[in-house]
Amino acid sequence: MTDHVGNHLRDRRYLMSSWPYRSALFLTATAVIAAPIAFCFWVLVIPWVVAAQSIGDGQPPRLPVVVLMALGAILLVFGAPLVALPLAALERQRLRWIDPRPLAVPRHPSAVNPVAWLAARYREESTWRAVLYTLLLAVLAPPLYLAGTLLLLLELMLLLSPGLSEWTLGDVVIDGGAGSIPLCLLGIVLIPAFLYLLGLVAAAHDALARRLLGGSDGLRDRLIEVAQSRARLADAFDAERRRIERDLHDGAQHRLTSLTLQLGMARLDVPEDSPAAGPLVQAHAQAKELMVVLRDLVHGIRPQTLTDLGLPAALWDLAANSPVPVSVSAADVLDRLPERIETTAYFVAAEALTNVAKHAVATSASIRLTRSGDGIVLEIQDDGRGGADPARGTGLTGLADRVAAAGGRLFLASPAGGPTLLRVEL
Repeated sequence: MTDHVGNHLRDRRYLMSSWPYRSALFLTATAVIAAPIAFCFWVLVIPWVVAAQSIGDGQPPRLPVVVLMALGAILLVFGAPLVALPLAALERQRLRWIDPRPLAVPRHPSAVNPVAWLAARYREESTWRAVLYTLLLAVLAPPLYLAGTLLLLLELMLLLSPGLSEWTLGDVVIDGGAGSIPLCLLGIVLIPAFLYLLGLVAAAHDALARRLLGGSDGLRDRLIEVAQSRARLADAFDAERRRIERDLHDGAQHRLTSLTLQLGMARLDVPEDSPAAGPLVQAHAQAKELMVVLRDLVHGIRPQTLTDLGLPAALWDLAANSPVPVSVSAADVLDRLPERIETTAYFVAAEALTNVAKHAVATSASIRLTRSGDGIVLEIQDDGRGGADPARGTGLTGLADRVAAAGGRLFLASPAGGPTLLRVEL
């Protein structure tokens, strides 16, 4: 991880290594690549320069200049990614000349056709970071390479000065021959400085390219992948929960209902003074209790009200079954929402009302469901004693994880003495 030009610049053996020459080769190739890019860029920018000069002279730009400005802007916006993406791929390979450390490559999902693939690339941040890299290369390369060329010519003139009869350096006229030997010695002394300068420029180029083309060592891409996998896991969990609910409702619950009916009919056929009457009555009562337990279990997995009528109706159902009086305000959200959003909001409200009943010592609570831009905001507030703490195992950490998996945010305000406000943005 330390075998790169930036690290070798601090090594005393830098001048004796191959890194100065690898840097020179890298920068020479960069000049070859940057030349056509810079030429095309400045050709597109020239109309803007002309227009700025006309405005500076107090005159509006002419129509042909305006047309060329618009054409140049369109080409830059829509054409720059087409140039930047292959250039970024080339630069990631070329950076190995001076920095063999692995560079994270943005992973692009496959598309069914080239148009969809290109449209997806235009929406990615990595594409526009590559465009920024290309523009910086077009803007910075010409002046830097011009300065580097002048320095190289000066170095060559100093080294070759004894062999020249007479040459000028600005306004200074210098005689060649033996009188230029001190200048030749100065040129020899400046060779290490020139080689170090090559390494510095190459290291700066490497750092900039890795920053823009590598996505901060792929951390952003890994975070996106983790968020997507977490959402997929949440969807898979919800799908499995719906399957369990369906199996319980369509299988076990129906069979238990049939068993309860059969036991009830058997009670009618068995005399009350029969030895079997007592156990039969007890079995019938237990079957009815088990039906209630199973119905509550199925309702807890995913309530039928939420599936059939949507989130507002499910919230009203929660409020009706709460031991604490609960008011519901959901007039702004009467249409159906995406299933993941509805499920997440419902279970947040259910867990919050359970906490209110168990821990808050509250006399009343309220649920407010409102629209906020493209999302919804769910607020559950109670007048209890407050002091809700996720570390005490009240389920708040699990709620935060569920909300985060759905791409939302959870906020909690619960000062000692109350009130407690739980706010979820989805």
